[in-house]
Amino acid sequence: MIAGKYRSRRLRSLPGMDVRPTSDRLRETLFDVLSAGKPSALEGSQWIDLYAGTGAVGIEALSRGAGMVYFVESSAQGAALIRRNLQSLGLETGFQVLETDSDRALGKLEAQGAEADVVFLDPPYRMQAEYRHVLSALASSKLLKPATTIIAEHQRRFDPGEVFRSVARYRKLEQGDSALSFYRKI
Repeated sequence: MIAGKYRSRRLRSLPGMDVRPTSDRLRETLFDVLSAGKPSALEGSQWIDLYAGTGAVGIEALSRGAGMVYFVESSAQGAALIRRNLQSLGLETGFQVLETDSDRALGKLEAQGAEADVVFLDPPYRMQAEYRHVLSALASSKLLKPATTIIAEHQRRFDPGEVFRSVARYRKLEQGDSALSFYRKI
């Protein structure tokens, strides 16, 4: 279920643990932190939703006023699901679904001249090495502005790391078995 403009709408999911939508409660916490009590804080923002799964986080961003969301999902089945979820809400613009892995997607977005205000990454929890890999890639990426926020959703008992070259964690929130680590350029 999402909040904002498309509040109370349910999104479809896929069976199995690899597509594990961010819980409603954790997503609410994420957006509360990012908006800092100002509903218009996300208005027009540019997002990259890596390992997008169902697209729940990126769709919530659109619902709360984001101007553009790049959904990155390597699974054909997952990318099709994101497109169905976007279509079910009547969304036709303000997004791009990239059906590829994170490395290729980041390269393609850089080549397009994209810049992100927020990058959200949530690989399947079993793929722990992906966190360090992507955070290191983002640290040297032209996609980041000085104030870009990178958020990694991960298992509470797993620590993706503190510093990746020019990117450092500045906040960590834990909720149930999950956690959100917030990073920005230093």
